[in-house]
Amino acid sequence: MEMNISNQARAEIESLHEFFVDWFAGALPAEAFEENFLPRFSADVVFIPPAGFHFGFGELTAVIRERYASNPDFRIAIRNVHVHRETPELLIVTYEEWQRNALASSPPDNGRVATVVFEKGDRLKWLHIHETWVPPEQMAAGPYDF
Repeated sequence: MEMNISNQARAEIESLHEFFVDWFAGALPAEAFEENFLPRFSADVVFIPPAGFHFGFGELTAVIRERYASNPDFRIAIRNVHVHRETPELLIVTYEEWQRNALASSPPDNGRVATVVFEKGDRLKWLHIHETWVPPEQMAAGPYDF
């Protein structure tokens, strides 16, 4: 049974963030980076975190690779995945990413809204990611029940 595009997007987003949790915990072998992280991204990827920096493929992979086994208590919950536009080549999706114990973020318990542009092909490839903080009162209230 073939998944619809909304389910494919949700599955890809959740799978990548499960990788992050396991990677930062050191629960994966180091070889998992080449197998489970690198193939997900376009060589032209642009990542903009809430602080507004711009990372290309090289910077993004270096930052993630160096954080291996750096945060065993880190957790992520993905919520409210919405497909906004689909063309034959691209898919535009938004989602909420809630983090607990994120040592590299301030505050460590936080929420962000992400917009991702996927390239479509044999698999969805991350082409452009832009994150922004949820409003402070919403972030303070959570939910962090994961």
